[in-house]
Amino acid sequence: MTIATRRRGSLTKVEARQALGFASPALVGLALFTIVPVGLSIVMSVFDWPTFGERTFNGVDNYVKLFTSSPDFWPALRNSAVYTVLYVPLSVALSLVLALGLGPRIRGRGALRVLFFIPVVTPMVGNVLVWKMMLQPQGLFNGVSQSWFGLPLPNFLADPFWAMIMVVVMSVWQGLGYNMLIFSAALEQLPESVLEAASIDGARGFRRVWSIILPMISPSIFFATIMTMITSLQVFVQPQMLTGGGPGNATKPLVMYIWEQGFTFGDLGLAAAAAWVLFAIIIAITGIQFAAQKKWVHYEH
Repeated sequence: MTIATRRRGSLTKVEARQALGFASPALVGLALFTIVPVGLSIVMSVFDWPTFGERTFNGVDNYVKLFTSSPDFWPALRNSAVYTVLYVPLSVALSLVLALGLGPRIRGRGALRVLFFIPVVTPMVGNVLVWKMMLQPQGLFNGVSQSWFGLPLPNFLADPFWAMIMVVVMSVWQGLGYNMLIFSAALEQLPESVLEAASIDGARGFRRVWSIILPMISPSIFFATIMTMITSLQVFVQPQMLTGGGPGNATKPLVMYIWEQGFTFGDLGLAAAAAWVLFAIIIAITGIQFAAQKKWVHYEH
């Protein structure tokens, strides 16, 4: 081995140690706040793990209890499914329509994009409190309806049907700007030559959007759909702050059920098991979406 080779080997080791030193704070944070909690939650899910008291191993009893004897689990799972089915298509479709509407010919479109994006960066608690005040029987919506049309509106937050609808509507309003920016960025990257060729061939209006634009931005639509689906299954703040999960349990999603089991009733084992059920559901739906995207998502390469 030559001297130059030894020097290169020593330099490589020094650089590796330096790189590890620079990366160690991030690795420590990843271990403490991600890897260890995930591992601990797996352990907790197979234990009878009260907040205070003795912890005993019970195998899959927590999972069996979820599906057989926990009265609020199935309603919470149903509520998460209903919310996701309503929220994801509405959010993605309206964001896409908004992005298409704010095209290059719209004057002040930059300011309009900022206005639509403000709810995304505004604290969620503030957004929910404003909506809660507007939806009260003496709130803005009912006041405008009675003064302008003489029609009293239902008590949105006390009716099981309307409570879920209002949670979805408020969530769509709050998250509309995020997907809009994703679609706007994708639309601005479309090659003008392709759009001009489509126009020459007679593709205009809806036909141009359906046959040319949507297939070309399908990767962005797929990304937005995946991320919106994941966030919808993890919804917590909107129903917690807007309706408290009520009336009854009409708007209590699965994450709120997990929170109640762990921090209200002190059953951390059951909460961890429910969290892993939610994780499995998200992974399964995401996997199905990735398998299905081969049929409708078009990539350049």
